[in-house]
Amino acid sequence: METPCCPPARPAPMPADEGAANEALARLAKALGHPARVAILRLLLRREACVCGEIVDELPLAQSTVSQHLKQLKEAGLIRGSVDGPRVCYCVEPAAVELLRALVADLR
Repeated sequence: METPCCPPARPAPMPADEGAANEALARLAKALGHPARVAILRLLLRREACVCGEIVDELPLAQSTVSQHLKQLKEAGLIRGSVDGPRVCYCVEPAAVELLRALVADLR
């Protein structure tokens, strides 16, 4: 079930210098270093809403494995989660995704 459960996006400014940009990009890239986490992020981007239980239904992984991947994405700031009764609903952190895009585009 999709619900608009996540608060508005917080701004994520570009890091001030190249060293900080390298650190930020490495942190985000590490979070996306597993195909399941990329699949979760793609799913959440396609839904454009908060997703609760369907993430497990969409992936050929156990609930505990999906939970671990969600935790890593959340710690990296790529997704947010909010409690909705007995479940946690997840959505993309738009500012972090835009920052990731900008950091990759700035590679030269």
